[in-house]
Amino acid sequence: MAVQTQVKTFLNYVNGEWVEASTNETISCINPANKHDVVGNVQKSGKEDVDQAVAAAHNALASWKKLSGAQRGEFLYKAANILESRADEIAETMTKEMGKTLGEAKGETLRGVAILRYYAGEGMRKTGDVIPSSDSEALMFTTRVPLGVVGVISPWNFPVAIPVWKMAPGLIYGNTIVIKPAQEAAVTAVKVIECLDEAGIPAGVVNMVTGTGSQVGQAIVDHPQVNGITFTGSNQTGKAIGQAALARGAKYQLEMGGKNPVIIAADADLDLAVDGTISGGLRSTGQKCTATSRVIVHEDVYDAFKEKLLAKVRELKVGPGLEGETWMGPCSSEKQLETVLSYIEKGQAEGATLLYGGQRLESPETKDGFYVEPAVFENVESGMAISQEEIFGPVLALIKVGTLEEAIEMANDVEFGLSASIYTTNISHMLSFINDMDAGLVRINAETAGVELQAPFGGMKQSSSHSREQGQAAIEFYTSIKTVFVKG
Repeated sequence: MAVQTQVKTFLNYVNGEWVEASTNETISCINPANKHDVVGNVQKSGKEDVDQAVAAAHNALASWKKLSGAQRGEFLYKAANILESRADEIAETMTKEMGKTLGEAKGETLRGVAILRYYAGEGMRKTGDVIPSSDSEALMFTTRVPLGVVGVISPWNFPVAIPVWKMAPGLIYGNTIVIKPAQEAAVTAVKVIECLDEAGIPAGVVNMVTGTGSQVGQAIVDHPQVNGITFTGSNQTGKAIGQAALARGAKYQLEMGGKNPVIIAADADLDLAVDGTISGGLRSTGQKCTATSRVIVHEDVYDAFKEKLLAKVRELKVGPGLEGETWMGPCSSEKQLETVLSYIEKGQAEGATLLYGGQRLESPETKDGFYVEPAVFENVESGMAISQEEIFGPVLALIKVGTLEEAIEMANDVEFGLSASIYTTNISHMLSFINDMDAGLVRINAETAGVELQAPFGGMKQSSSHSREQGQAAIEFYTSIKTVFVKG
């Protein structure tokens, strides 16, 4: 075992200062590629720390919202440039902390740069409309005002992109922020906050408190001066947050689970479909809310598709994300690995056939990490757990169907409705899919896992609170409309 070098301890960020938690406790962030490697220690904060962060955000709100959108945008532009200059360092930290490959981590970091620049520009867009009044001597118009203090609770799977796409619109529209990043990826989050700090963001406008969901997350959700909560994570936690926010009249935005299908029509380009299925389902070790999970294939091309899919899956290199030849890294944590393995066992117990993979990898290179082979099942029925429940791991379930109508019915036969895709060259099939698929994001001849920063993102059914993030749609959550009537 390699000798562990000195482990750095990272602090909370409150009112423009880096501070220790009141608890004098820390949490170790473990490298999932090697459980003996501690990436860093972060603060294990408590309610008192949240109270201080919210007070700082509340006190900073009046001066921050009085700035023009262009003035607020300048801070985001500066932060984007700093994040870009540190992209290699932050990407490496992300890979060490949550396991995705270095290429994916670098791409995500640069996406964070693009999001900051996009919302910096939003500061110059209109915030209202003139409305004709029934009084010919009056002027009536709408404007938008900030929500106030916004609590951000972000997940570990996109530790740069998701915090940034939640914070950036909140800031540009005049809100102040208290963020609790996932503890599994808190070191990466610290480095993002460092970029905002270096950009000169005024004290109290952005605050970060690390720790557990039960302590820090709950304290944010319950705090009477937190006007809104935006959350990405599990359905169970999201619903609890929504209920708590509703009980005290706070606004909330929830992006939760997915059980995303891809339909392979009889006329599909099979090579394109195979590549999209593998990329959508197995990149980032399947740890995306938009990851492909169910692969619904027309019986006429089922055998050919399966053969092509298995041939390519067998070629995938699983290993440490920092190694250039690695295609898929480890699960993010031992808990996540155990969850994935339990679903693989459950799938077999329920009668599905495991065609490939599904074993924990314990070679000399992988034995100290949380690695699993990508798994491919067939003979999967709609009622099985692996067809209904979000696994959040590299597991593909093949389902054979006889018609497009049956495929769409099967695709909709879950409680989720986040993303879905179809591979077909038939315009009629495309239109049927677009019209009949119950999902917030539908993609044609492209993988399910594809979200563009300038477009609204969110799910249907149990996948979200029916709100939308990103693009210009973000203004709907982070502001309230004020109608103004003026008469001389």
